[in-house]
Amino acid sequence: MTSRAPSDEHARWKRDAAEHAAEWVRSGMVVGLGAGSTADFALRSIASRLASGALFDVLGVPCSRAVGDAAARLGVPLTTLEAHPVVDLTIDGADEVDPTFALLKGAGGALLHEKIVAQASRREVIVVDASKPSPCIGTRCALPVEVVPFGWRAEALYLESLGARVRVRSGASGAPFRTDEDNLILDCELGPIRAAHELSRRLAERAGIVEHGLFLDLATDLVIAGADGVRHLTRADEGART
Repeated sequence: MTSRAPSDEHARWKRDAAEHAAEWVRSGMVVGLGAGSTADFALRSIASRLASGALFDVLGVPCSRAVGDAAARLGVPLTTLEAHPVVDLTIDGADEVDPTFALLKGAGGALLHEKIVAQASRREVIVVDASKPSPCIGTRCALPVEVVPFGWRAEALYLESLGARVRVRSGASGAPFRTDEDNLILDCELGPIRAAHELSRRLAERAGIVEHGLFLDLATDLVIAGADGVRHLTRADEGART
């Protein structure tokens, strides 16, 4: 087993990946603002370029209330999908990503809004540090499943019938975590998810399941930063750029 890099090094990798992707933001764009620590570096880079005048006429669609609050504090103008239903470019993070660009997301609890924005985006750019790529999603992370509070135990039993070890996510106070839509998150340990599309279909059939953290066929670009620098992979050409 390899040792983990120091936290400051991981933070630098996250910043490098995010700032690389933020350079693709152009004046006049509607930009999806992802949630999470890596996407936050991209938000700060966009804000800095707006403040310096290098960018102008950019509107952000935040993927969570917290991201919207942060963007407002940094001076990034905001809009909504109701006003701008097509997003030019979204920059977001991921908890795990496999070689086919399948993603596992939702550790921060914003998976529903993140997926809605991703589906509305012409280009979905995922920025990660070198610890996030995985041979198969689910290998390292539990799958978050967002459920309505009514009848959540029935959904937990269903998830257990699929082989998951299920726990209700807790918030900072110890009470159940609530999403921006006031739903619950069930974190499901499944191990490597080798039939992700089939699992996605089965989860979608359940009325009480609002959304899940399988992001399939959505990412167009993957930016990975690590000790060897920054790599840019695209689903279109499966190539790499620096």
